[in-house]
Amino acid sequence: MAPMPLDYAERVYAGVLGKVIGVYVGRPFEQWSHEAIEAKFGEIRGYVNEVVGQPLVVADDDISGTFTFVRALADNPGRDLEPADMAENWLNYIIENRSILWWGGLGNSTEHTAFLRLKHGVPAPESGSIALNGKIVAEQIGAQIFIDGFGLVCPNDPAKAARLARVACCVSHDGEAIYGAQMVAAMVALAFGEKDIDRLIDGALEQIPAECLLRTMIGDVRAWHAQGLDWRAGFAKIREQYGYELFPGGCHMIPNHAVVIHALLHGKGSFRESMMVVNTVGYDTDCNSANVGCILGVRNGLAGFEGEGYDWRGPVADRVLLPTADGGRCVCDAAEIADSLVQIALSFRGDHSEPRPRFHFGYPGSVQGFQPAAWTAGGLVIEGEALTPTFLDASHWTGGGYATMASPMVNSGQTLVASVASGSEAAIAVEVYNEKDELTRVVGEYQSLPGILRYEVPDTGGYPIARIGLVTRGGPAVLRSLDIEGEPSTILKPVEGKAWRKAWVNGVTEWNEWSRAFEPQQNEGTGLLSYGRQNWRDVSIKTTLRTDLATEFGVALRVQGMRRYVALLLHRDQTLRIVRCHRGVEVLAEKPLTWALGKPVDFEFCVKGGRFYGRVNGVEISAMDDHLEEGAVGIVLTEGRLWSEAFEIRPS
Repeated sequence: MAPMPLDYAERVYAGVLGKVIGVYVGRPFEQWSHEAIEAKFGEIRGYVNEVVGQPLVVADDDISGTFTFVRALADNPGRDLEPADMAENWLNYIIENRSILWWGGLGNSTEHTAFLRLKHGVPAPESGSIALNGKIVAEQIGAQIFIDGFGLVCPNDPAKAARLARVACCVSHDGEAIYGAQMVAAMVALAFGEKDIDRLIDGALEQIPAECLLRTMIGDVRAWHAQGLDWRAGFAKIREQYGYELFPGGCHMIPNHAVVIHALLHGKGSFRESMMVVNTVGYDTDCNSANVGCILGVRNGLAGFEGEGYDWRGPVADRVLLPTADGGRCVCDAAEIADSLVQIALSFRGDHSEPRPRFHFGYPGSVQGFQPAAWTAGGLVIEGEALTPTFLDASHWTGGGYATMASPMVNSGQTLVASVASGSEAAIAVEVYNEKDELTRVVGEYQSLPGILRYEVPDTGGYPIARIGLVTRGGPAVLRSLDIEGEPSTILKPVEGKAWRKAWVNGVTEWNEWSRAFEPQQNEGTGLLSYGRQNWRDVSIKTTLRTDLATEFGVALRVQGMRRYVALLLHRDQTLRIVRCHRGVEVLAEKPLTWALGKPVDFEFCVKGGRFYGRVNGVEISAMDDHLEEGAVGIVLTEGRLWSEAFEIRPS
């Protein structure tokens, strides 16, 4: 196995940052022409989102796909990744027409086409094949824009990175698109040990066929660079021989991969110069910029973002949105993502590291969303106050091109634990949405410093918690870490405002926007409304459900997406069941129970370790299962409509 650099974790963090920064730079003018970009902005040498009235931190497929699809490795430990594993990853974490992908329709969006194939039972890799979908659809850019994570977990091992990339992207792509993905993954992997850009490209080329159009194109781009053409003249040659108009489809791999290679060569290792080239030329700017950013983030390390006269990291403050069926992970940060990738890489070696506090500030300069705050070795310097998002800001509820869906990171009944190294006095603070969808602050007791501060989050009345942090008085304090302990103890119910509804991940056909109750509707198949974090272990859920029509319905625990959970369900055939959904549905226990449409049904479901206990209208049922050790809670509905007023969630 290839050696792991001593600074591996920090370089992974730099790669994640480079990916995220690249998206945020290129997103505001994605698919603009070179001429339109220069006319509006001149050369792109930083963030321009404010010029076009857009927020900086946004949900984007390049980010959410990249750091969700690589989770297939964590979800299938100890085995070689196979196309079927990636297909399961797609069906589990993607919510149709809502999350991760561009939902452009069959034959228009490559990823949407592949999702529909998977949904209707076509296995991978056939789901993404040229034979089924045609060469034009199969060779679009998506294969390489989602692939960086597989390089990040394979330091100095381009062959393994390329092999994983092929498995990952064959779900949706084929042909030249796969070769482009292998190139990007291999360059990311090589960047842990290779500084020379030409040798990076050479090493990645060894992972793709000797006879393919992508290799020919890369040879031409390198030749134009070697001739001394500047980046403008070189891009003119790319447009002439490999431009968009020569490759059918909405966003082909070849022109965009040409731009990635072009920017790496002309940027000469400089993050800012490479960002300027890859974004100013146009085409799919957020995708190309993100790939270049990740490669150079790993190559240069954190020092690569400094010293070029521009603050890349400050405005971002590590903040990331990952809207998927795992709502508790949506509001996250670059450090948390890096930690998860490091764990995957260590697992390849049969190793692991001890879990860190949720906010640990262990990477140089990492503030993990806390603003305003200044990083120092050993923590954050906070004077007055600094808070970090734990749920969606209201500005993210609508618009932006990709739907956002999230559950709060922190809930009533949990305990916040802060380690504060120095200062006079400090207290933990939380900010909660109110009936007007405005934030109200609740502050715990001030304590003398240094010390460990503990604060049990009070009952919020069903309103989600939006931010947490530290407030100080008597001078600045240094926050070493902030962690979240325990399981929630809360009642989730419809309240005034919209925030309560945004706290649930909507994986059903419809959810009545005007109702002051939970009213999910599922027209076909099985749908899921979920709430919470995947690190919840022993919790219970209690509610009363009523249906006028449903094939099957109930509540779920250990929810890890659309197709990973254990559920307590009533079937229309008058049967009560505990089922596990994990690579198919398996009945763990069942018994008869008579119930009637239109009548309220009381559900109680809890888990302790591997034992699940259910009670429905007084009838008890239990089962053992150890496949899923933790997860959120949810409502499961098969072909029908439900109604409920509230859900009580407690520690078991």
